[in-house]
Amino acid sequence: MSGPRIGELFAGYGGLGMAVQQVYGGELAWYSEFDDAPARVMAHHHPGVPNYGDVTQIDWAAVPPVDILTGGFPCQDVSVAGRRAGMTDGTRSGLWSHMAHAIDVLRPQLVVIENVGGLFSAEATRVMESHPLCLGDGGAGSDTVLLRAVDAVLSTLSELGYDAQWVSLRAADVGAPHGRLRVFITAHPAEDTSGGGSGGWAAGSAPARGDDAPVGSDQRGDRGRDHLRLMPTPVSQPSGNSPEEHLGKKPGRAVVTDLSIIAEHGLFETGGRLIPTPSVADATGGHERRGGVRGDELLLKGLAKEGHLERFGPYAPVIARWEHVLGRPAPDPTEPGKTRPRLSSRFVEWLMGLDPGHVTGIGLTRNQELKALGNGVVPQQGAAALRHLDQIRRTS
Repeated sequence: MSGPRIGELFAGYGGLGMAVQQVYGGELAWYSEFDDAPARVMAHHHPGVPNYGDVTQIDWAAVPPVDILTGGFPCQDVSVAGRRAGMTDGTRSGLWSHMAHAIDVLRPQLVVIENVGGLFSAEATRVMESHPLCLGDGGAGSDTVLLRAVDAVLSTLSELGYDAQWVSLRAADVGAPHGRLRVFITAHPAEDTSGGGSGGWAAGSAPARGDDAPVGSDQRGDRGRDHLRLMPTPVSQPSGNSPEEHLGKKPGRAVVTDLSIIAEHGLFETGGRLIPTPSVADATGGHERRGGVRGDELLLKGLAKEGHLERFGPYAPVIARWEHVLGRPAPDPTEPGKTRPRLSSRFVEWLMGLDPGHVTGIGLTRNQELKALGNGVVPQQGAAALRHLDQIRRTS
């Protein structure tokens, strides 16, 4: 087997492993995936590669060693969209302890971890921190000692003898049309001062995205000042609410932020905004007025323009940007439903930067496809983070 041997925990559809292979090469030696649907995706793309299944039941002493161990342990309990139960024993995000045990036994040359931005704010049970927003900084007037989830991960890695680097990166920072902030952590044995890896493998020189593809809103990757309207990030379980129900959950909310609701109710063209009287524009998208008794109504610009990007309304620039990065056009965002169009899983697959059919071409149900995609990693985003962290590791 050429290049590093890779083991992938909580594999999902394999997005984090794909990012590792983009940067370091190598081959997948084995993986662990408990959920049936993403396990079928992995088996389809990696026939003959062992799946060790439930990470809590694995005897790591009997598992072949690997050079790179990856894992995006479940994020539901640290995500701002979840229950915020934190990373404690008995929670899904508490499965980090099993990954830590795997690291301790297997002793890989490189560990790659991915999780949601909530890793910086969700609580963990190991008592160390005294301020909810800082690492190692006491909170004035606070008698409660708190530990953030990211602190628990980093302190455990240190106890295991690993030095770590971390970065937060949005999918939009590599050109994707949605935000999807994720935290990436890499760790290597503290005694390894060479900056290299097993067998001399190192990060490749190929760019993680097109050389002229934008990073975020500009070439500096300046977050928080996007000049382009980003689409909502795909989620694993759409709410099923109506636009009115969605907006009513938070008083003052004016824009729908659920991708499925936007697709199902035809809100791409308005950028997720409801309009009092839906209307259409002429084929050229001009500000023409209706005729007859409704002659005083102004047609909305661009809603009926025929063409590929016009149907995405204010999202058209970021859709075009991702088309350029991926080198292929966006598929139709909707597909026929029982009563109205619904969000297409093929479109979500494209949003996640995957090849056509990677998840949607193996016979899963639409709900299984959307769940797997919503829980997955954008490979281009992961590769960009790994190249950045590799540079830090080699120069620090």
